[in-house]
Amino acid sequence: MKKESLYLDTSVPSAYYDKRAKERKDATIKFWKEVLPHYEVYVSEITVKELDDTKDENSRKRLRRLIKGFKILKSNKKIRDLAKVYIERGVFSERYVEDALHVAITTFYEISYLVSWNFEHLVKVKTRKWVNSVNTLEGFTEIEIVSPQEL
Repeated sequence: MKKESLYLDTSVPSAYYDKRAKERKDATIKFWKEVLPHYEVYVSEITVKELDDTKDENSRKRLRRLIKGFKILKSNKKIRDLAKVYIERGVFSERYVEDALHVAITTFYEISYLVSWNFEHLVKVKTRKWVNSVNTLEGFTEIEIVSPQEL
């Protein structure tokens, strides 16, 4: 039986070492150990770039080691176009183009779940409904946008 797939946005690996939010850090470590092994796990070149923008060199190296071994998905014109559609239809504002790109990558590659700690823009009922409405209109399958604790 084929494993279901997960796409991790930047907030998930970032939370693994985040000392500012102990509960989220602990939940992420538990998710990493207990949940991830049961899924095919993906990140994107956008996730990698955002992690590489981490100012502290030691933190940057730890984050890169954490995602080592995950498949890295590339962006393309269709993904960028879909992200634009999300913005044009009001799912995301232009300020949050990276969120739109994370969703578009998950959708384009038909990943089962986008996993995020971003409750402001991604992990909310309204966003899930709007994303899947756009996906249906644009001929894509629906996706699930969840927090690590939901899996």
